[in-house]
Amino acid sequence: MNQTTVSKTPTLPAPSAIFEVLHPITWFPPMWAFSCGVVSSGAPILEQWLVVIAGIVLAGPLMCGTSQVVNDWYDRDVDAINEPDRPIPSGRIPGRWGFYLSLIWSALSLLLAYALGPWVFGMALIGMAIAWGYSAPPFRFKGNGWWGNLAAGISYEGLAWVTGAAVMIGGALPDWKILTLALLYSLGAHGIMTLNDFKAIEGDTQMNVRSLPVQLGVDGAARLLCVVMGLPQAVVVALLFAWDKPAHAIAVGVVLLIQVALMIRFLGNPRERATWFSGLGVSVYVTGMMISAFAVRGLIQ
Repeated sequence: MNQTTVSKTPTLPAPSAIFEVLHPITWFPPMWAFSCGVVSSGAPILEQWLVVIAGIVLAGPLMCGTSQVVNDWYDRDVDAINEPDRPIPSGRIPGRWGFYLSLIWSALSLLLAYALGPWVFGMALIGMAIAWGYSAPPFRFKGNGWWGNLAAGISYEGLAWVTGAAVMIGGALPDWKILTLALLYSLGAHGIMTLNDFKAIEGDTQMNVRSLPVQLGVDGAARLLCVVMGLPQAVVVALLFAWDKPAHAIAVGVVLLIQVALMIRFLGNPRERATWFSGLGVSVYVTGMMISAFAVRGLIQ
């Protein structure tokens, strides 16, 4: 007796695949930056705790989640080479569902941003434009590591920081000291974004994605990212001394020295240690962000 086995291709993505394509591990930087903005604003936090929670959800699961889905959809051909087990190239998110999820998450993000007020909505529109422009044609900023990493750094760190501060002070423009710190840490995040490119060199080369490791070589990109990460933090230390916050300046200086020690080991084998440095170095980097936020909070209060 003959038996025929019919293998069905899924037509809808499984919830686990959706969760995976949102890349929850990437939500932390913008959520942390938003929190830094909240702290640096000088405004009472407990009185607006619902707004703070909504803003953190907007910065992480929604806005950052959107950028991750958009990136995975437009990178599906590259991922098929570098990481074929990802949800979209593996077929666990079938058909055009990667694109549909990008639209759904964009809409949810903008709806929550609109509910939080016109200033937050305006910042969300800018962030959404960067999220789509980073991955999608015709702009596809990530096609060149210089512009793509800058766009990602501004979106993940600076924009989230400024939004966190602005929402706490009723939508007004934050103090120039807050804007300065947000800009400096955004520039430093350019180096952090370069770390992510080391794992995709083969695919980027084949697909003509001009990441910095492709353009400068592994060693050249590694040295550059260390400089780009460290220099803005050195400026932050100098500014904190100038703003009469010596304890905070010393603390950020110690944070920077720890990163320098990690950088020395990283430079010994950048390709093998990029993930290691991303895990440790970035954690130390964002610690300095919060120390700086508390320093400015004391000034503004």
